[in-house]
Order: sequence, then structure tokens, then C-alpha cells
Amino acid sequence: MSDKEVTYLLSNILTHLSGTSNKKIVEVMLDEDIPVICVKKASKNKRIMPFKALHDSNEKFWQQDSSWEYSISEETLEKVKKEFIARTGSWIDDIQDIEKSGGKGANSKINDGNLDELDADLGYGSDYKIFAGMTAHEKVDHLNKNKERLNELLAVKSKNAEVITEAIVDTTKDAALINQTTLTDALRLADDEAKKHTQDIVDSTHEMVRSSALLLSSDIFNNELVNTLVKKSNGTIVQHMTRVYIQGIAFLSYYNNLVSTSSAIQKLRISFQSKYRDFYHKILPHISIEDISLERVFFGGMRAIPPDHFFKWAVGFLIHDIGKAAAVEYHEGEASYDRNIVIDHVKQGYKSVMNKTNYPMEASIIVGYHHEYYGDPSGYGYFRAYLQQYKKQNPEAKQDYCISYELEPILEYQVLAYFPAKVLEIIDVYDSVTDPHRVYRRAMNPDEALTMMREEFVEKNHKIDSILFDIFDSFIREQQKRK
Repeated sequence: MSDKEVTYLLSNILTHLSGTSNKKIVEVMLDEDIPVICVKKASKNKRIMPFKALHDSNEKFWQQDSSWEYSISEETLEKVKKEFIARTGSWIDDIQDIEKSGGKGANSKINDGNLDELDADLGYGSDYKIFAGMTAHEKVDHLNKNKERLNELLAVKSKNAEVITEAIVDTTKDAALINQTTLTDALRLADDEAKKHTQDIVDSTHEMVRSSALLLSSDIFNNELVNTLVKKSNGTIVQHMTRVYIQGIAFLSYYNNLVSTSSAIQKLRISFQSKYRDFYHKILPHISIEDISLERVFFGGMRAIPPDHFFKWAVGFLIHDIGKAAAVEYHEGEASYDRNIVIDHVKQGYKSVMNKTNYPMEASIIVGYHHEYYGDPSGYGYFRAYLQQYKKQNPEAKQDYCISYELEPILEYQVLAYFPAKVLEIIDVYDSVTDPHRVYRRAMNPDEALTMMREEFVEKNHKIDSILFDIFDSFIREQQKRK
């Protein structure tokens, strides 16, 4: 592909065609899974999305969404042309005029640039190349400097919210990119060699995350932080990872404060039978409804998260979408994404972290199990295969509890879900549907997102945890009050 590739607006190709021609060419684009280049007019941010995904959400998306421009490359147009001719025996005069004009005039091109480089820019932003070009030593040095930056802020008594916010957002983004580029390099190496290659990155990331988490925990409702997250979000995967990490740490801190300093657990126990028992009986149908209690939901009892768990989970939140493909978007409806691509990102991320690094198993399980959805058919996760194999080898084994704070009950098939993975499921969905750079549909506001999640993920389908979602709902509403 040339460095100056012409791209053609879909509106020029499709809007003025006759009804029959339009229908036939749309059929080709749907059947051939044609990639569409989506350009946000205001920011010029770009994504590649399947034509089918956009069409399933809005059958005339190229006409009706004025905030985006949609185009296809010259190479893609040629593919469409060949398939159209194969089906109909001829090509379309109007599109022949587009080809003759070379993308100029009324059918002017919207993008000159190297589209071979678009995937990296779309997935991880323009800084990706900077970190990809660093040596392992330079990456470790960068992480350590960021840790020192955070530690200096921790030591200041009178803290400036704006300065802290900038530091947390920037250092989290850098850490996500450094880990992504490091794992990309490690995939080319044998497992033992890869673990040696990544060890210093793993250690330095741990240390930076600890400092970052301590700063975040000191003010979980930092208004500047929330505003800066929105301002700095540009639709890339790394910004999603940054937002999820920061919201995840803030929520875990909120949860700890709630269960440690209030009568929240006692209130849950009092309301459990009327508000939650039916939900959990559907999750654990083999348990008598009389035996469904708060202790049956939380293995070993509901309690605060100890620091050693907290920091390991924080690392898992940071790297949870390593392996994610640039074109993947979630929670847009069953027809709006390629399920195989979505599932593959979880598999690749889990295998990369498990086989190529020495990150703790807690972080790996979070990467591979954060779309499990309590066994719902729409859920997925690499760790499911392990549990299925365990059950095959141990046919008498039963999962008699819902959530564990520890790994052992998960690995021994006693418990359905891992606490941080259930937390991450909630935050991941919430961030996806409130992302200001959504392509398929407009971003939901917090109230809309919480309402949708309660209806679709708790009431109609038992995917995310009911109690944890109620706590998250309170967390977001408290966050909104303080804006």
C-alpha cells in the first residue's frame, strides 16, 4: 500500500445510488465484512470498524451521524468492485465516475496517510511508536522516573488535585503502553527467555502501581481526575485501560471504606432475603433457597480487601486489555461485533501474561476472566476452559459459593467467580457505554448507563453481581454529586 493512499467517503459511494444498486452494494459490504475507516470530525481520531457492525446499529449510518466521517480505502473499493461484478456482471456508472476522478472534486478524498500504520494509532495512540522504539532498560528507567514523580506527590502534605491528576493519568497511560510494547516483543521469544526479558518491567510496574494506588486512594472523588479523564480520552484502547484502572482503584477504595467504617454489611444482611436472595438462587440453583445467604455469596464472608490483594488486583486492572485488537468494541448488542475477535483478545492477553511474564497469577486470572458473566452464554474467558476440564476430571465437584477474594477456592472449583474480575466486569461495561468516543451509538450519561446495566446485566440476565453493582451504583452517584 502506498504512503499516500486515497480513501473514499461512503456517503459519496452510497447516498446517490439508485435503490437497487444501493441495496446490492450494501449486501456486498455486509457479506465481505468490509472495513470502514471512521474519522471523528472534531478530534480527527480514527478507528477501523466492520461495515456490518456499523450497519447493524444504524442502517444509514453514513448519512445520519454528522459527528463522524466514514470512508473505505482504494484497495477495499477494488475488493467491493470485484465481488459486485461477480454477482451482477457489471459495475456502477456513478462509482466509475468516482474512480475516474481519482477521489477529487465532489468525490474528494478525506484522508492521505499511511494506512498500514493505522492499526497502531487506532489501538494505542501516537505514543505507541515512542515506547515501541525504547530499549527494555529505557522503559524500566521511564517507569522508575514515573514512580519517583508519584512518590514526591505522596510526600507533599498540601496536595494539589490538578497536579496529582495529571501525574496519575500520564503515568498510568505510560505504564499501559510500556507493558503492551514489552509483551509484543516478548511474544517473539521462548517463554523462559521472555520472562527474563520482562522481569524488570514487571517489578517496576508493581512499584509504580503501588504509588499510584496510594495517591488515588487518598481522594477517590477527585473532581479534577474525573474531568481530566474525559478530556484526555481519545477513543484509543490505552485510554480505556487508563480509565478502567483509575476507576477500578477508586471503587476498591470506596468499597473498603464502606465495609470497614459503616454498618453496610449488616444492612445487606437485613435486606438480603427480600432484595437479593432470588438473584443468587438463580446463580446457585442446586442450593436450597433457605441456604442462600450473604455468606453463600461471599466465600468466607464479606470483608475489606487486604493491601497485598489490593495492589495485585490493581496491576490486573492496568493490564486487563493487553492483547485487545484495535477494531474491538463491546456492549453494543450481539450483532455489533465479531465475537471471535472479542474472545481472542482475552485468550491472547491471558496467554501472554501467563506464559511470557512473572506477573502474579491474580493479575493473569483477572485478564482471562473479566468477561465471565456468571456462566451466561454471552460471557467468555480463557479461564473457563480450565474450569470445564477440572469438572470433567472431578465430576463430583460443585461450585457452592458465588465470589471469592482468594484464588484457591476458584482453582479448586468451589466458587463461581473471582472478586476483582466481577468488579472489573462492571467497570469495563460502564466505561464502554459512557466512552465519549463511541462509534456505534452516542455515549450514555451515568444515569442512562446505570439504568441500562441494571436492566440488561442484573435483572434480565444475571451477568454482573447484584450486590457489587448496587455498591458501584452508589459509588458513581456519589462521584456525580461531588462534581
